[in-house]
Amino acid sequence: MSGADAGRGGAGGGRPGREAPTGAYAGRRRRRRGRGERSMVPDASFSSYYGKPVLNKPTWKALDIAGYLYLGGLAGASSLLAAGGELTGRPRLAAPAKLGAAGAISLSLAALVHDLGRPTRFLNMLRVFKPTSPMSVGSWILVGYAPLTMAAAATEVAVRYRLLGSTAAEVASRYRLLGSAATLGAAALGPAVATYTAVLLSDTAVPSWHEGYRQLPFVFAGSAAAAASGLALAAAPTSQAGPARRTALLGAALELGAFQLMRRRMGIAAEPFDQGRPRILLRASEALTVTGAALALLSGRLRDRRVALAAGAALLTGSAALRFGVFHAGVASAEDPRYTVVPQRERLAAQGS
Repeated sequence: MSGADAGRGGAGGGRPGREAPTGAYAGRRRRRRGRGERSMVPDASFSSYYGKPVLNKPTWKALDIAGYLYLGGLAGASSLLAAGGELTGRPRLAAPAKLGAAGAISLSLAALVHDLGRPTRFLNMLRVFKPTSPMSVGSWILVGYAPLTMAAAATEVAVRYRLLGSTAAEVASRYRLLGSAATLGAAALGPAVATYTAVLLSDTAVPSWHEGYRQLPFVFAGSAAAAASGLALAAAPTSQAGPARRTALLGAALELGAFQLMRRRMGIAAEPFDQGRPRILLRASEALTVTGAALALLSGRLRDRRVALAAGAALLTGSAALRFGVFHAGVASAEDPRYTVVPQRERLAAQGS
């Protein structure tokens, strides 16, 4: 039925009276008919209101917000690897992880502010702390995390390049202590930084984000771990990259397993993952993540830097493809009202049974 037909009151052009039954009441009226009677009006089938989406699709820019999701995850997981390298005496693993975390969180914040339009809009989100708002909690997590990450990276650079003045030995010791404290503090907030964006997406009404609220944080955690291990594999010598290789395997397994479980449990809202651009991105992500994990394992046995570099590139690219695929799938699900209405009807039917 076209919008014009609907505006004229349907095919007959008349306006229904106030007594016209609707919804569940209409169903009860139909059931009270005798066995020999048939309804002259067919059961209502799915359609949208005037052919319009039920939801307004997200207006976020794909490069900004999907990039913000990816870089935030990379930063948070890199802080954990940096702390691991620090505690296990692997300075050449800890150093690139610290610098990578600082660079990633800087770019992540820049992407967020660019999407918001003005820096003051981000500052306005800090005026009130609302524990029930993922956006508010996430903003405050970033405010606590970013300075610690910057301090850890700055002290690493200062000690490494001896930017400490005349009393280098004494000051270096103090800087190392400060840097270690900042590294451990950033690592404590790292898991929240890597996963809060999944909670943020799930808190929206966008079907392909909201329906995966149970598993999406685990998907993002695995993706972040895979990306951070990819960066470490590419930058650290193979002799010190053991934690990165193990993290790559664990992250890839968590990402792939949680994503498949999420798709099975989402019902119809998972369809956009298998259509158009999201399908291409997510298939590429899966292939790259599996390849990267296999190469990471192989690099440990061969001690070959070229294999480690290939593993790192595959894991970093696969993680990025996952974030962009999830983003575009959410936008596609908001554009089609079927993904909003059908799950709602299924939940109502389950409650009534």
